[in-house]
Amino acid sequence: MSETPSERALTAEALVAQLIALLDVEELDTDLYRGPRNPGGVGRVFGGQVIAQALQAAQRSVEDGKAAHSLHAYFMRPGDEDHPIIYRVVRDFEGRSFATRRVIAMQKGQPILNMAASFQLPAEGLHHQAPMPDVPAPEDLRSERDLREEIEAQVPEKLRRFFLRARPIEVRPVNPRNWFRPEPAEPVQHSWFRVVAPLPDDPALHRAMLTYATDMTLLGTCMLPHGVSWMTGTQTASLDHAVWLHEPFRFDEWLLYTTDSPWAGHARGFNRGRIYTRDGRLVASAAQEGLVRVKD
Repeated sequence: MSETPSERALTAEALVAQLIALLDVEELDTDLYRGPRNPGGVGRVFGGQVIAQALQAAQRSVEDGKAAHSLHAYFMRPGDEDHPIIYRVVRDFEGRSFATRRVIAMQKGQPILNMAASFQLPAEGLHHQAPMPDVPAPEDLRSERDLREEIEAQVPEKLRRFFLRARPIEVRPVNPRNWFRPEPAEPVQHSWFRVVAPLPDDPALHRAMLTYATDMTLLGTCMLPHGVSWMTGTQTASLDHAVWLHEPFRFDEWLLYTTDSPWAGHARGFNRGRIYTRDGRLVASAAQEGLVRVKD
């Protein structure tokens, strides 16, 4: 079964409004926040959601113009979509130029994620960056949604609604993969992505949205050389996740996410990501190690 009539009726603006609401953590007390559940979510919480909500909680505890420039998170337990997530912020350091926050994400009394985030006042300094890969523009590529709809008949009935549902973030892969019959390939991916409707002029929200999206496509990069995917009987889970925010950006404009995987072994895969604006500025980097077990 594919989308319900109510799901089909969601406009791009409504989809983005849902994502904004999902990342709008509620303040329960000083340095204590509650992250809302994803409407219609079933099973395990998407890791990017937990990291983004944790970043939002940390950002709301920082004042005087400091902006997040890096975060490092460890996943300990899978989140459960049946329950909200509680975030406890610890103010480890408050300096003139930098501040550090530690966030513990909890469900049913148990931690599911620990995250440390660092914040900095804007400053000038030396500058260089890795060049942007030469890839086709997003207008020359098909959206992942169109590619998924093209193979709807191949999707098992129990997975069809999840596989085909409308999403607030549009992805346009440079080299589309076959989810059900993947061929071994070099462990490198390039994808354009952005939210499907304009966002408010809130830099903290754009940072949280991008952090949410860095968990998309990243872990799959280490599976490319082995001809497997999350649809071919693999057990996967994020173990840790890091994001470095280098430059200002807008997540309602096209960004290129280029990922590579230099190593996999011992049921783990290591992946790196770089994020560029259309004019070639490197605005963020990401890294993740994940569990990858191939089932019989």
